[in-house]
Amino acid sequence: MTDPTLKLLKKDIFGEVSLHIDADVACVVRDASRARPWVRWLARRLLAREARALAAVDGIAGIPDVLRVDTNSLHRSWIAGEAMHKSRPADIEYFRTAAKLLRRLHSHDLVHNDLAKEPNWLVTDEGKPGIVDFQLAWHSPKRGRLFRLLALDDLRHFLKHKRTYCAEYLTKRELAILESPSVIAQTWMLGGKPVYLFITRKILGWADREGANDRSRY
Repeated sequence: MTDPTLKLLKKDIFGEVSLHIDADVACVVRDASRARPWVRWLARRLLAREARALAAVDGIAGIPDVLRVDTNSLHRSWIAGEAMHKSRPADIEYFRTAAKLLRRLHSHDLVHNDLAKEPNWLVTDEGKPGIVDFQLAWHSPKRGRLFRLLALDDLRHFLKHKRTYCAEYLTKRELAILESPSVIAQTWMLGGKPVYLFITRKILGWADREGANDRSRY
């Protein structure tokens, strides 16, 4: 039987992410069974979290669809294109469409929580935005204060990318948002992020960038 794996996109303590051909359809497979035994329970939790998040925004263009999920694996649709840090989009239309995509996520009661990473933003073959890696996303139909703060942080991270590639098109309101980080963002930068980086990179050896250094296409 032919191995359906086309390319290994990522391998770390939480398992493997690979490009597959499944029933003649290209898909991305997250495999938690390949995780280190002592964190396999967490890998499965993250996989299930991503599946729930994607189900909440099913059918939105630019977001992967869930094709199949079980305890150890998540099959999601492939979005052809390049990661933002590879494509370096400078077209304002890309960022206008990306802002609409982000608003659609939030209107479906979902915050991504990991949009600071450029590898999680795609520029599709048609020049449209895409978003991947929903392991840390949170679906909250109640949309309380915490949800609103996290949604604002999603927006701030998006605007940082716009500032990097298309700064001349930032509006006064967007500049004000960039200059006023939320309490969550300030707390994270001062205390949470240094601890997170020490644990993930120094202890666990986890770069936390899905294929950022070894692939350009999703």
